[in-house]
Amino acid sequence: MIPRLDMSRLLAGDPAEIEELRRGAGEVGFLTVHNTTLSAADVQGVIGAYRAFFHQDAAVKAAVDMARTGSNRGWGAPQSEQVDPEANPDYKEVFDCGFELPAGDPWSELSVYALNLWPQLPGFGETVRGYYRAATGVAMDLLRCIAGAIGEDPAYFDDKFDRPMALLRGNFYPERPDWAGDRDFGIAAHTDYGCLTLLASDGVPGLEVQGRDGTWIPVTAGPGEFVINFGEMLEMWTGGRVRATLHRVKGSSEERISVPLFFNPNHDANVAPEGQGEILAGAHLAKRFNETYLHLKDKS
Repeated sequence: MIPRLDMSRLLAGDPAEIEELRRGAGEVGFLTVHNTTLSAADVQGVIGAYRAFFHQDAAVKAAVDMARTGSNRGWGAPQSEQVDPEANPDYKEVFDCGFELPAGDPWSELSVYALNLWPQLPGFGETVRGYYRAATGVAMDLLRCIAGAIGEDPAYFDDKFDRPMALLRGNFYPERPDWAGDRDFGIAAHTDYGCLTLLASDGVPGLEVQGRDGTWIPVTAGPGEFVINFGEMLEMWTGGRVRATLHRVKGSSEERISVPLFFNPNHDANVAPEGQGEILAGAHLAKRFNETYLHLKDKS
């Protein structure tokens, strides 16, 4: 069973809640959390902004098409990603934005800190930026709780997240196409690449998590409640004390919007298990992005 946690109890250090967090992170790889500083209205607001964008004319989206860039910023068209090489490219659309650096910052030359692309859509950028700031705060609080739950100081990760490679994404899953077959997914089975994912959605079902017995378990959380899962980087970084779990979205007769924040550390953070050399977070993510985004795969 996927644990359902109360954020206020976690922050207060409730022992039972922390034990459930440890189980969710270390055994299941998924959990849900509610009672955070992000309200249902906050989530509905950003989902509304993404929905308005995804229903724009093709020209509006093409103006911020990430395929023209060497990064993952802006709009990604259907079939522009392939998370599972054994499946067809995913039929979803996406819109990505990331951490904004001051003008002239030398780190901005790296693709993981590229400039954001914003569509000509009134209020869109302001709404998404506001949600981004709030969501990164929730994610950092969760990461501190996880550090404590696995036996580390709660500040264990803090100095690795002052310049986070935190990517906010709007996922648009249209109604499952008539032509879709067994190898077609909104997003095919995968584990996330990075550290911690904070996922909001409009409440439409679609996400499925693979259980330890190989069965696929539906997971839903409406606006105001968040699905949390963990990526390959955090599993590696913690020496397996946190688990990355396969998940997918097959799609249904209803369109669905989800908003994951992929909360990842600084580009130069060493994410190797303690005492086992050096693996830089940026190199790990760059490799995985180049294997997934078709426009980056072509360039690499």
